[in-house]
Amino acid sequence: MSLNLNENLKNSAAKFPSHRAYTFLNKSTTYAELDKEVDCAASGLYAAGIRKGDKVALLLGNCPEFITAYYGILRLGAVVVPMNPAYTLGEISFILSNSQAKAVITHTSLESNIYPLREKLEHLKMIIYTDSINSEWTWEPLIQETEENFESPFIREDDLAVILYTSGTTGKPKGAMLSHRNMASNVKAISRLAEFTEEDRMIAVLPMFHVFCMTVCINVPIACGATIVIVPNFSPANVINTIRREKATLFTGVPTMFSFMLQLPEATAKDFSSIRACFSGGASIPLELLHRFEEKYDVRILEGYGLSETAPATAFNPLRGTRKAGSVGIDIMDVKNKVVDTNGFEVPRGEIGELIVQGPNVMMGYLGMPEATSSALKDGWFYTGDLARMDEEGYIYIVDRKKDLIIVGGYNVYPKEVEEVLYQHPAIVEAAVIGIPDKEYGEIVKAFVVSKDECITMDDIFHFCQDKLTKYKLPKQVEFKKELPKNSTGKILRKALRVDQVEFI
Repeated sequence: MSLNLNENLKNSAAKFPSHRAYTFLNKSTTYAELDKEVDCAASGLYAAGIRKGDKVALLLGNCPEFITAYYGILRLGAVVVPMNPAYTLGEISFILSNSQAKAVITHTSLESNIYPLREKLEHLKMIIYTDSINSEWTWEPLIQETEENFESPFIREDDLAVILYTSGTTGKPKGAMLSHRNMASNVKAISRLAEFTEEDRMIAVLPMFHVFCMTVCINVPIACGATIVIVPNFSPANVINTIRREKATLFTGVPTMFSFMLQLPEATAKDFSSIRACFSGGASIPLELLHRFEEKYDVRILEGYGLSETAPATAFNPLRGTRKAGSVGIDIMDVKNKVVDTNGFEVPRGEIGELIVQGPNVMMGYLGMPEATSSALKDGWFYTGDLARMDEEGYIYIVDRKKDLIIVGGYNVYPKEVEEVLYQHPAIVEAAVIGIPDKEYGEIVKAFVVSKDECITMDDIFHFCQDKLTKYKLPKQVEFKKELPKNSTGKILRKALRVDQVEFI
């Protein structure tokens, strides 16, 4: 397996030309067909003026055009800048400006958030619509016009492949620069970890613009000659129907997806009979949810850990051997995780510290942000900002985000610990915990919950937690909500819950 994403597709097309590369809405495309489409896309982009090193933004949902454009850009030696189609005009403008993207490939439904930027951004030369025949630049003609003199440039392992913009929880989004080596080394590690073969069929319902889907659900299957089952958006019933219809072998999701699928009363273990493993990431999956899902569907969930800056996986529970529920697993191939104190020294096993990572998957740095880069990358290690502990066997347990730590009267409270208890309540579907200011204790714990029982009260929750948590960890306030704010992958956003909280109570 090559450390070059472009070569991985070429190799699979040569080895499995007639095998299905992807299916979408009951239609399928073979590897030979996909490879030809990618050649045409690269040639068409070249004819339009895109060259090696140029940045091309993808503003698309889950669709075949995303895969073709993604690999077409890479085959040209250009750089993919994936973006969330739900972004506002301001968010799109910032990323296009920061990345200096020369082109955007998008859908006409997003025209109002893109077209006004043509005048504002001098470097933006073209907007290519995948579903229009009346625009200056349209996808179908572009990928049908092959440039006779086009020849794919030589692409090195350390050439920039993708710029992934972080969620911007501490300010403006940062563009994590990932090389072909960064991305492809993670592909190699995950394919070995999951024992991928050309016979696998991976459900791709996570957003394709997100690194979790990009690596695990697109790049890994393509490198192995497996089939990607593209699902445009997440609907619990539709996903389960697709798994059953396509006889999918692998499912990758985030905890929220597992939670919603668990709540389907009509679904049974028979629906998951073809699935050999489920992978969970993006956020820690509550233990109660994990056990209930596995029991209902008779499948195994392997939890892992990763970040945009690490392309993404750094640790995973092994497919064979010991799976420790509640842990994100052990180091994946060629990657080392370490838990350190504030001075960067490794802490004894079992103690909490910051998780840092070293490996071929660690980003080149943040685009145009030398200070942020030097703060995150120190002596060859990436500092994740996540608090964790490691047991004697090297299994990692994520405690919480460093910035989410709640300090009540001098005592540390980790939101995840309180949330795990809340999820044990039979009526609670979702839960999130934050710290809010308090004159006496500095901070107190506040819980936000989604309940399927309208009669549940704050006192009910307090009494339920009372014998499971030390007094200072108990939620002093509980707010009931119909739903909790989430990002594009379904990860609950604690930051959004902090908005409009009173300064002191």
